[in-house]
Amino acid sequence: MSELLLIGKNAKEASYDLGILSTKEKDNALLLMAEELIRLKDEILDANKVDLENAKEKGISEALLDRLALNDERIEDMANGLREIVKLQDPVGEVISMWQRPNGIQIGQKRVPIGVIGIIYESRPNVTCDAAGLCLKTGNASILRGGSDAINSNKAIVKALKNGIEKAGLPINTVQLVENTSREVATEMMRLNEFIDVLIPRGGAGLIQSVVKNATVPVIETGTGNCHIYVDETADFEMAKNILINAKVSRPGVCNAVEKLIVNENIAKDFLPIVVNALRENNVLVKGDEKVEDIINDIEKVDDDEWGLEYLDYIIAIKLVKNVDDAINHINKYGTGHSECIVTESYKNSQKFLQRVDAAAVYVNASTRFTDGSEFGFGAEIGISTQKLHARGPMGLKELTTIKYIIYGNGQIR
Repeated sequence: MSELLLIGKNAKEASYDLGILSTKEKDNALLLMAEELIRLKDEILDANKVDLENAKEKGISEALLDRLALNDERIEDMANGLREIVKLQDPVGEVISMWQRPNGIQIGQKRVPIGVIGIIYESRPNVTCDAAGLCLKTGNASILRGGSDAINSNKAIVKALKNGIEKAGLPINTVQLVENTSREVATEMMRLNEFIDVLIPRGGAGLIQSVVKNATVPVIETGTGNCHIYVDETADFEMAKNILINAKVSRPGVCNAVEKLIVNENIAKDFLPIVVNALRENNVLVKGDEKVEDIINDIEKVDDDEWGLEYLDYIIAIKLVKNVDDAINHINKYGTGHSECIVTESYKNSQKFLQRVDAAAVYVNASTRFTDGSEFGFGAEIGISTQKLHARGPMGLKELTTIKYIIYGNGQIR
């Protein structure tokens, strides 16, 4: 039996025990896991330093290095994320509905764990902690396969999490890390139908499409964020500028960062100089279409194939449109179904945008950076689903459960 098959077998066996745990037992384990993260903080930071040094040697961008980097505050945030999960209501065991048939049989729907959840992700070590915690709270075993860039960090984090799990008396294989980061093992994991119930990829477009195309295990597609902000002709300029700078600059390497700015051409001559100057003051490379070039002389022209691109860097492209309908059409053509925003003082245009834009999260006058489990009140998140089946948007606890029908009778036969 290969190492991955053994991991899958162990996870499946652990899932049977996890599925019947009480909320108190799961919460106790989460608190102990948080304690172990803090206790082993120095060990985790030392491992992260090795990953960062290796990444710098490979020439990885500053934005992606930021995704990889850990510090005291981020480890504390990871621990606090686990503590926040403890405060959340446990969805497992909830009876969603119950009805009675004419023959007297009572039929109900009850939330239960999915079973074994596999997560394939790239260079964000905090995902290791978030995913493990959310899966545990919902009674699921987790198999984690992070990227090679973060392998040392992930090993150290999983060591801490397993210490907490063991102290709580839970199955040691509740959380497992696939330490072999080769593509061959990743592909094997994508086809581990015998043991994995659902696979969740988190990362760039290449990773996600690889999983979607190669997996035989059911997949929840997440993450790719070619997000847009449309500045309507009625927009407040100061508000639009502040929203844009936050959405682009606060963390450009994450999936809810804005990548494209769409501006109504009726305000372009007045608004573009303001916003381009603000972006450049924040070290953002600004690109534009031909109409933007006519207004901003020293701007770099955007290539046509960039409209669908997720930069994940200090880069943004600007397009001018005639009206809100053109903006919506452009977004629905090139967007990835993640997060889209309109800045406007027009109620009519805001409602048209909300109704017609096809995305998991659609904003009126607020930064796309709010598309996040904690910001939505879900605690930590397993990812942002950009598909439409089972889960869409930030995936919290309920999205990691499924439905079981429960039926009560008193001798009925058909």
